Amino acid sequence: MPQIEEVTQSLAEKLKKGKADYLEARFEETQTSQIVYRGKVLESIGRSTASGGNVRALVKGGWGFTSFNSYDGLNDRIPLAIEQARAAGTGKSHLAPVEPAKETVPSSAAKDPTTVSLAEKKRLLDEYNEIIWSIPQIKTSHIQYSDGRKKVIFMNSEDSFITQERADVTLYLSAIAAKDGEVQQVLISTGSLGDFSKITGLHKQVKEIAQNAVALLDAPQAKDGEYTVVLDPFLGGVFAHEAFGHLSESDFVYENDRLREIMELGKQFGDKHLNIVDSASDPAGMRGSYKYDDEGTPSVKTYLIREGKLVGRLHSRETAAKMNEKPTGNARAVSYRFPPIVRMTNTYIEPGAMSFQDIIADIKEGIYARKMYGGTTAMEMFTFSAGEAFMIRNGKIAEALRPVKLTGNVFNTLQNIDAIGNDLGMNQGGGCGKGEQMPLPVSTGSPHIRIRHCLIGGK
Repeated sequence: MPQIEEVTQSLAEKLKKGKADYLEARFEETQTSQIVYRGKVLESIGRSTASGGNVRALVKGGWGFTSFNSYDGLNDRIPLAIEQARAAGTGKSHLAPVEPAKETVPSSAAKDPTTVSLAEKKRLLDEYNEIIWSIPQIKTSHIQYSDGRKKVIFMNSEDSFITQERADVTLYLSAIAAKDGEVQQVLISTGSLGDFSKITGLHKQVKEIAQNAVALLDAPQAKDGEYTVVLDPFLGGVFAHEAFGHLSESDFVYENDRLREIMELGKQFGDKHLNIVDSASDPAGMRGSYKYDDEGTPSVKTYLIREGKLVGRLHSRETAAKMNEKPTGNARAVSYRFPPIVRMTNTYIEPGAMSFQDIIADIKEGIYARKMYGGTTAMEMFTFSAGEAFMIRNGKIAEALRPVKLTGNVFNTLQNIDAIGNDLGMNQGGGCGKGEQMPLPVSTGSPHIRIRHCLIGGK
């Protein structure tokens, strides 16, 4: 089989000569490993490699897309994509201009996970699982580890030729305790941009989640009602991503008349201390970081909300052209099997000036919510399940509560954020889903934030 470099160089010239308004191709080589435990049982362990690519064509506003995992018949892929695009095209092609780039971007991983043996990875996870099971009343556990290294070569008919390499690591651990029909779970979800050392040395945290799961069996349930709520950086970041970030993806906005009206640039969504950002470049080294997106557009720092006002949204080249805005480098594909669509990268609320103690100091009775199990969003409405919760009484953290649910309207909630901490924290354990493309590496973050009039439910 020919080397990927030989194949891509020959295809690059053919793209320039193709009879389409625009042509591009992506090639990928990946190696991955995964380890999964269900309770004390090692459910699966393995390592794999894969390679493939795709060609995408734009003709009269219509897209054609073909993917492949064999280089046989590669020369037929460009005509096939063009034929598909011609069949779909009925108007005019719109793409925001992007300066052609020729660059090789190496991986920045400090300790590449693909250089660590499966045996060493298994030994570490065995230690974590043994710690969980050393705590009485633990009924089961779940551990899922995955890593990978990917090399992507992108080229287009505008003379871009970009090679990027990246590594990725994720780890999910949960401890589940049970007593008298009551079940409680506490988890860790973490990862890195390919630095294996970031998931080592978690023994103390693993013991704490198991102990906390048992302790929650006897914790009281919060009374349903409206509270002043403080979110930790994990849950605040999830709110920024899930409740607000998806509404900023411009393919959603462009295709939905109601959302276009709601998400009108210039609207005031919060106080002047509120800034929400999406950026693949800043902070650097996060799981959502990269230099070029999957259309060859450079990453930029995009303010979505600045001083409380809606000032930006996330774009591909096509959505930027259709909405007469600048491309933001947010066209991403989870693999070569899919075309790029508008996706978030590292989405976070910028830090303010207040300490955590200042934030809770004047709360007579409130709730401190941390971490997250899951949640749902439907347009501007959301429901999130916090992983851990505590009462706040007279400016101090008090008794632990069983996990609570936070429900509300995202725009009302943004207006009700009245305090923002100085302690930005980024979580790298997430994988974003959109359409059929998941899990896409992203990071979410926030400082501690205080929200007035937040609706809380128990079970």
